[in-house]
Amino acid sequence: MITAQSRQTCASDQQTIVVIGNGMVGLRFCEKLVQYDTARQYRIVTFCEEPRAAYDRVGLTSFFAHRDAEKLMLAKLDWYSANGVELHVGDRADRIDRQQRTVTSQKGVVIEYDRLVLATGSYPFVPKVPGIEKRGVFVYRTIEDLERMISHASTSRRCAVIGGGLLGLEAAKAVYDLGLEAHVIQNTGRLMHRQIDDAGSRVLVNQIAALGVHIHLNCTTKAVHGQTQVEGIEFDNGTRLAVDMIVVSAGIRPRDELAVQAHLELGPQGGVKIDDHLRTSDPHIYAIGECAYHNGMIYGLVAPGYEMADALASTLTGGDKRFEKADVSTKLKLMGVEVASFGDYEATIETATPLQFEDPFGGKYKKLLFSRDGKYLLGGILVGDASQYGMLSMLAKTRTVLPCPPHELIVGSSTSASAVGGIDGMPDSAPICSCNNVSKGAICAAITEHNLESPAAVKACTKAGASCGGCFAQVTDLFKAHMKRLGKNVSNHLCEHFAYSRTELFALIKLKQLKTFPEILKQYGTGTGCELCKPTIASILASLWNDNILDPRHEALQDTNDRFLANMQRGGLYSVVPRVPGGEITPEKLIVLGEVAQEYNLYTKITGGQRIDLFGAQVQDLPDIWEKLVDAGFESGHAYGKSLRTVKSCVGTTWCRYGLQDSVGFAIEVENRYKGIRSPHKIKMAVSGCTRECAEAQSKDVGLIAVEGGYNLYVCGNGGTKPRHAELLAAGIDEQTAIRYIDRFLMYYIATADKLTRTSVWCDKLEGGIDHIRAVVIDDSLGLASELESMLQHLVDTYQCEWKSVVDDPEKRKRFRQFVNTEETEPCIEFVTERGQTRPADWPNEIVSLEQFQSDVDRQFGRVTDAETRWVKVGAVDDFPMDGGATVKYGKTQIAVFNYSSRGEWYATQNMCPHKKAFVLSRGLIGDANGTPRVACPLHKKTFSLKTGESLSDAEYKIKTFPIKVEGGNVYLDLPRVEILDDVYATEIGCSLATSCAEHRESVTAS
Repeated sequence: MITAQSRQTCASDQQTIVVIGNGMVGLRFCEKLVQYDTARQYRIVTFCEEPRAAYDRVGLTSFFAHRDAEKLMLAKLDWYSANGVELHVGDRADRIDRQQRTVTSQKGVVIEYDRLVLATGSYPFVPKVPGIEKRGVFVYRTIEDLERMISHASTSRRCAVIGGGLLGLEAAKAVYDLGLEAHVIQNTGRLMHRQIDDAGSRVLVNQIAALGVHIHLNCTTKAVHGQTQVEGIEFDNGTRLAVDMIVVSAGIRPRDELAVQAHLELGPQGGVKIDDHLRTSDPHIYAIGECAYHNGMIYGLVAPGYEMADALASTLTGGDKRFEKADVSTKLKLMGVEVASFGDYEATIETATPLQFEDPFGGKYKKLLFSRDGKYLLGGILVGDASQYGMLSMLAKTRTVLPCPPHELIVGSSTSASAVGGIDGMPDSAPICSCNNVSKGAICAAITEHNLESPAAVKACTKAGASCGGCFAQVTDLFKAHMKRLGKNVSNHLCEHFAYSRTELFALIKLKQLKTFPEILKQYGTGTGCELCKPTIASILASLWNDNILDPRHEALQDTNDRFLANMQRGGLYSVVPRVPGGEITPEKLIVLGEVAQEYNLYTKITGGQRIDLFGAQVQDLPDIWEKLVDAGFESGHAYGKSLRTVKSCVGTTWCRYGLQDSVGFAIEVENRYKGIRSPHKIKMAVSGCTRECAEAQSKDVGLIAVEGGYNLYVCGNGGTKPRHAELLAAGIDEQTAIRYIDRFLMYYIATADKLTRTSVWCDKLEGGIDHIRAVVIDDSLGLASELESMLQHLVDTYQCEWKSVVDDPEKRKRFRQFVNTEETEPCIEFVTERGQTRPADWPNEIVSLEQFQSDVDRQFGRVTDAETRWVKVGAVDDFPMDGGATVKYGKTQIAVFNYSSRGEWYATQNMCPHKKAFVLSRGLIGDANGTPRVACPLHKKTFSLKTGESLSDAEYKIKTFPIKVEGGNVYLDLPRVEILDDVYATEIGCSLATSCAEHRESVTAS
């Protein structure tokens, strides 16, 4: 809790605003009030019932993937104190006294108020069903709810989710992610009945059912069976379903109990009744968010709550914003299926004329509602493909006269996009971000006034795209359009060091036969490079010449995944992923994988690409693990690289009665041919033995589907963040022809795509799209076919297993040591400080700086600091890679040492990333930014000055630096004789193990 003692003293003329509720809407109000209240006329006090401050409830489902509550936090605790917001965490406001104008909390805190804001939100509605109180029944609302679900799911097999609305499907996704058999129970005839119609629901049901989730429509739960634990559900039609876990997500109800206690006026079905100024029946009390009843509505979405928060903050600081009607447009991705509704999507035939399109094969549905005269778009529903959402929703919101016939908006995104003239043609009032109420005009003004130079900068400045992220594509398009209108070029330069695009550099490097980064930098670049250009050029060099990426000439160019030939996970651990071509594996190899996982305590998972991932490996264990795997006949799976990942296959004619071709045999041939080939982005392939498509070839970068007499070849599919079906490149071709076409396709993509561009995006941006690719690959329209084939064949002929080269080379194995100055090892752990953790009373309460803390300890225990310099040898020059880093261990402290050889400089910093508290900085790429030497953390790419430790990307963070020198071929650090650190202060320099206060005192006494 941030107490009254820790906040600034209020001015006598300040009014007090008490905000009851610190959820997403409560926090947004505080943020807006801080922004608008430039005269600081208000003191802000907010009560938070939950044990943590406001977090992203919209992104709650992601918690199942990362299990990290910190990643969901919307503001750090420092923000509240820095802005004078008095925050009471874990303390519920219990009583309002309207006569005395006081709020009393559960813990006995009493606050007088001038204005009171109710932002108490809602609670899950649980139907009164016999047995619903049994163990194994959960609601889906808070992080604590999810933690209880996760714990119970470990002993469960089948789960029913009661409710097929938005939250119900989110809960079903969570259950599905937990590995349980999932059943969705809906008492009406369609899913998401508030957002989509019957036809849209039918498409959504089919898409979700295809994942293996069972949908039960028109089923009302009559009873929950079992003694004390859930054993099943009985429906009103007499049927039963055996389950051992239930999640109730049947809607929400407003949290209005405080309003009832205070005798405020409520709506007919509850909720605190408010006017357009957000006032309740008491002029000193306001309500916002899901607890408020306004004009016949209780809104269950975050965007209307944000609008209310903004309007109220404006009103209380002299503005004139009113809340009259909220936009309830939504764009979601539910279990991989895009769903969107916007405008007046429930308009009837009396006021609107509908146009509908349904593709049952592609799982897509569109319904657009137009004014009777066809001049205006009123609203619409999109299922399966919401790529047009941004443009269509703006047309509906602004009631802009259509620049094209209505049918052109429904026949395809490319046609409609060109028809409406693009985002640049929209009026300034057009809302771009509904969540944060940011208009096109506001974004354009911010770009001009603040000289914003990227879509990411626009998001940081305006918050457009910062909540659900659904509008960020429109933000990007608007940024490009506005920059063009200002006469500014949107640079395609690789970075500040190279005034060329990736495509241009690829051609130049090939033409000049350049083989190393220094050669390329000398001819075409400036400075010493950075974390953007180094991996890109490393990939180009590998695509052209295919030298081993750990060759000393290339090692320092590799991002951490390629440098250590493994995918970095949370906390600095790595994954081990052997290649399993086509998904075919022997029992003997399975046994080896199991033995390795047991020996090194690795988490195992079978992936969608039909291979086995082993997670949680320490960096120093990787060579030993791979030595065992290489001896068993495994090769590197390249899960770490921008390269071919997998070739998925069904069993084809090997076992399947429907199989037309040997899909397994051909998948193995394809994977063995293209394994290890570096590319602008990762590549996935698949081979299906018939048109039943069990290998899902049409969602891959390259997909082959067996037909009578051969294969159909599909390209440019993507199952990633923006799913896209592959397009047919050639039909009925034999295996030899398929290989030839794939060779040409891959090499053309590698040579012409921008950095980090998937084949699907590359195709969409190519002039002519798939037709152009077909002309190049099949018709040889550019006369490059033989050259493309020759280039690809060179990569095939020069393939080598990267892990085998490490296992067989003692010098390469040395690079995997945890510490260069000792054979000791430590577990690679995340450094986490528990919220609310107490320390002994004699330790300082305020974190100031390491130096101040050391001084306080010295004074407290009577120790005099030795001021003499003490240079400690930490290794030889050859222990540290050129233009790279390595870790040294000093006592219980990890320090990153960087040999910036291209500048002739050495640097030393703490090894712990201050963002995620993982000991990984030495593995980051080093480079310069406007001449400043920097390191990029390999976890999340935050950059830090190697000279000062200041963050170059986020002022909130800083790292400790240490004096360093090189003499006689040895490296020395100037380090203190004794570091006295507790588990909080250790974060400042990277102490890798928590040390007790008693141990601190012992070390002081000994000194």
